[in-house]
Amino acid sequence: MNKLNELKKYLRLPGMRIAWLALILLVVSAVLVLFNSSDWVVFSVTFVIWLVVFLSSYQTTKLNLEISASSRRMENIISNLRDGVIFYDEQFRIKIFNRSAEAIFNVKRDDVLNKIFGPELAGEPQWRVLAQTIFPSLAPLVVWRSEVGAYPQVVDVSFTDPNLDLRVTTDRLFDASGQIIGFMKIVHNRTAEISLAKTESEFATVTAHQLRTPLTGINWSLQSIVSDPEAGESAKALASTAMQVSGKLLKTVDDLLNVSKMESGALGYSFEDVNMVAFINTQLNTMLPVAKTYGVSLYFDHGAEQSVPARIDPNRLGLALTNLVDNAIKYNTPNGSVTVKIERQKDKPYLLISVSDTGIGVPPDSLNKLFTKFFRAPNAISQQTEGTGLGLYMTKGIIERHGGKIWAESTLGRGTTFFFTLPTDPNLIPPKETINLV
Repeated sequence: MNKLNELKKYLRLPGMRIAWLALILLVVSAVLVLFNSSDWVVFSVTFVIWLVVFLSSYQTTKLNLEISASSRRMENIISNLRDGVIFYDEQFRIKIFNRSAEAIFNVKRDDVLNKIFGPELAGEPQWRVLAQTIFPSLAPLVVWRSEVGAYPQVVDVSFTDPNLDLRVTTDRLFDASGQIIGFMKIVHNRTAEISLAKTESEFATVTAHQLRTPLTGINWSLQSIVSDPEAGESAKALASTAMQVSGKLLKTVDDLLNVSKMESGALGYSFEDVNMVAFINTQLNTMLPVAKTYGVSLYFDHGAEQSVPARIDPNRLGLALTNLVDNAIKYNTPNGSVTVKIERQKDKPYLLISVSDTGIGVPPDSLNKLFTKFFRAPNAISQQTEGTGLGLYMTKGIIERHGGKIWAESTLGRGTTFFFTLPTDPNLIPPKETINLV
């Protein structure tokens, strides 16, 4: 019964008209046969033609109906997505613009469909935000989250009028022959998320400040007891122990304060041109006493180059490099080594810096969690019980603020290498700090 109903449905569709026309010819041919039996050949040929036309029309109509239904389902899915979806062809003519895109850009779908969006529209108030999203290089603030020119492209675009923070993912669409037919943008509105993160970060900053003030006072009081010549030896010993504990607590509070500032985009950076070979040499010299304490050798491999220029914030990048080298020393083996290497990346405007150790390594299931907040690998906790799990998280934020990327490779029991890049082109450094959402 269902098959019969389906057949009736298809027979009523416009795509079957040619089959009905062919049926008329078949009927005419049959009438001629009634009056002239010699026309049986014509009737047979006509019947075969009608049968081919009917089957072809039926299959085509059925396929078109399925495609149409599939297209409507896809259109409904795209229309109801929470993220904005924009598709435009190679001439930048918009073909798809869903409801979320309407809400994000405050424009109507009917006003933009089949409209060509060129860079010149960025100067028109009605289209400014949409045009600058299609052409991110025109936006007031852009942070690239993927390599420039690579697909899919991921960028964070921020506007102040109106207040909008968007993450835009762009990818190409191809036809069956591999030719580009257009570009699809997925626009995620992060404005509310960033506002919430900023509020949480501000709360954490205030709390850390409130903790830091009394801790500083306690530390100063303990220092006074330790340095007081009239204090007894037992009091001095007790005060010294308490001062070490309060000092560690103060460092934890400082770490939390710096992380809160980094996440809210308020850590503060001051960039300058430096010679990276001299910079790294200076940082490693400050780490030599720690390396000696742990019985670890420290090496610097800068090849034949004595001067490698880069634009950095020496204080912030110094903190990041110190975190990496400090971990490499403390999680090493007796008589182990740490090697810091710098080299230029071939055919790329980046420096590659690595910090390699011969230490305990990182378990494979922990490797992708290393840069998350408060995470410490199980074998690291067993070797060094102290630590907040904030060092690598903050290091990652500092490297990304410099326009670079950081990652790690490790073999359990044989050592770990941390790699990070730094741009040699200052234009690749983000223009300002951004809110960091995990």
